Amino acid sequence: MEIINWKGIVESLLFAAGDEGLSLKQIAHVLEMDITLAEQVINELAEDFNSDRSRGITIVQLAGTYQLATKKENSVYLKKLVESPNTNTLSQAALETLAIVAYKQPITRTEIEEIRGVKTERPIQTLTGKALIKEVGRAEGTGRAILYGTTKEFLDYFGLRSIEELPPLPEKVDDDFVQEEADLFFEKFKESSE
Repeated sequence: MEIINWKGIVESLLFAAGDEGLSLKQIAHVLEMDITLAEQVINELAEDFNSDRSRGITIVQLAGTYQLATKKENSVYLKKLVESPNTNTLSQAALETLAIVAYKQPITRTEIEEIRGVKTERPIQTLTGKALIKEVGRAEGTGRAILYGTTKEFLDYFGLRSIEELPPLPEKVDDDFVQEEADLFFEKFKESSE
């Protein structure tokens, strides 16, 4: 008779779920077991993580879901990784795309490309990967294009409480003013990411 490694399965499920996490009910359903037994498996796995000092992850319960998370004692190293210039710099194309999304959200990729005049698939992937923008819905009409908007991480990065704190765009725009403002914005962003 094969012994089922329930803790290993739960670990895999939580890893695959990522930041979304899984509720106890979802875990019990996937494992096809009673909620009480599923909770016992999760608690045992969490105890394994917490008792083994060589492990870098733990299980946390947030808003009714269980998630894998890094241990707090490793935070200084994670902060160095996030603040590393190699992982934090954005290209000019990504910065332009980010500014467009910030001011015009929700916005589709096609609309961004119309404003920039060039393809934006790669900058959108970069910004999504860095959690600065995310999918916020679908546009009405044919094809139901993905709508993009900024994230909480975007606000945190720029020290904003809400998107309303972005500096206002001028009503009358001339090309020299736009270029000057864009240069100032991008210089500030590059300095903060170095």
